[in-house]
Formats: sequence, structure tokens, C-alpha cells
Amino acid sequence: MTAHEDAVQRYFAAWNATTAEETAKAVAAAFTESATYTDPLADVRGHEGLAGAIGGAHQQFPGFEFRLTGTPDGHHDLVRFSWELVSAADGSAPVAGSDVIVLADDGRIASVSGFLDRVPGA
Repeated sequence: MTAHEDAVQRYFAAWNATTAEETAKAVAAAFTESATYTDPLADVRGHEGLAGAIGGAHQQFPGFEFRLTGTPDGHHDLVRFSWELVSAADGSAPVAGSDVIVLADDGRIASVSGFLDRVPGA
């Protein structure tokens, strides 16, 4: 597995963690302490901010899981990939997006720039 693939795998582990404890551990493994996450609906910094954004997504979409679509594309310290938010109940995916992450020297994510490609009601 490449460093890019590993970072994306840890990213999804954080977004799919189901308890506060799992989320905290997964966020620490995936992101630097000062990591930023910015998309049209959120602009947060640090482990606490990231865990809050993840928790908010789970509250808004209970029973859903973030899934990679396609293959991540990376070079240098940049990785881009697309994802869907999929319902475990019926397989629907009302939300989809694309993210670009910047990796720190230790392989963890230093920043995320997110784009929403499909949003309910939009």
C-alpha cells in the first residue's frame, strides 16, 4: 500500500468510527494535531474540531457510511479522491463529494479541502 492509499484508508476509518472513543483514536491516527478540514458546510481545525465535524455528520445521517468511489490519485504530498455517503439500510447514497488532502511528513493528513458533488435538496 502506498502512503497515499494508507492516508485515504485512515481518513475513512476516522469518518466511519461509530463511538466518541473510536473517533478520537482514528482522528489522531489519521490527522496531525493542527490539521484543517474545510468544505462548503464546515471549517474546523485540530483533533477536537475534526471529531466534532465527524460526529455532526453521523447525527445528521445515522446508519450511513462513507465509502471511497474510484481510485485515489496522488503525487508528492497531495491526494485526491471521491466518496459517497451510503445508507446501510437501503444502499442509497444521497451525498457524494471529492476531497483533496495534503500529507504531513509523518504521513498523516495536514489539511483537507472538500467539495460536495451531490447534496440532498440541492
